Amino acid sequence: MLDIRIVPDKVTLGAQAAALGAAAIREALARHGEATIIVATGASQFEVLQHLVAAEGIDWSKVTAFHLDEYVGLSEAHPASFRRYLRERFVAPLGGAVTFIPVDGENDPQPETQRLNALIAGQRIDVCFAGIGENCHLAFNDPPADFETTEPYIVVTLDEACRRQQFGEGWFESLTAVPQRAISMSVRQIMTSKLIVLSVPDERKARATRDAVEGPVSPLHPASILQTHPNTVLFLDPPAASLLAKA
Repeated sequence: MLDIRIVPDKVTLGAQAAALGAAAIREALARHGEATIIVATGASQFEVLQHLVAAEGIDWSKVTAFHLDEYVGLSEAHPASFRRYLRERFVAPLGGAVTFIPVDGENDPQPETQRLNALIAGQRIDVCFAGIGENCHLAFNDPPADFETTEPYIVVTLDEACRRQQFGEGWFESLTAVPQRAISMSVRQIMTSKLIVLSVPDERKARATRDAVEGPVSPLHPASILQTHPNTVLFLDPPAASLLAKA
């Protein structure tokens, strides 16, 4: 069952999501001497990362961070590059202390997925920070998502709704400039995380939120799989929660 927490605004959402994730990281460090996390990108993560890098009591030199996805064929110099986003908003503010495993989709994606799959194989994922898309995607697993593959990272084709979201958020100068493929962490790999901290602000995510929370678990609504995860906390602001029957 999803633990749904509706907070007053995006700033509060980011602060509370970061605080929960930071507590999980500190617990993992205390218990295991190291922590492995997954970090996300996009507009939903601005405030989360801002507060996460400011969290106290974390020895980031003992933390390894994977990230969820990256476009195929996009240079890190491009403003929409997710690895650029994370280097600027996560790695740099921490002084480079964290071990960051970037997803590099600029060249042939197959060797890159093999590299990532070897690195993440057998890793205990202590906390995954994520959001959901306007089409209810989880990472870049657009509908109908593959709920069966056991590969940690896969190459996916982005649907039009996803690509329109990326254009609408201002990451690209035109819809045609949005890449059609990406390397994405798979649904099953995300589901191995001990804790998933899901941050979903804005009214444009309201329908996806309703489908993820109140609809059937279905590849047509990829984030609905989180209904079956034992420890997912979903942070919403009132606009994102506006279509929930039980909000």
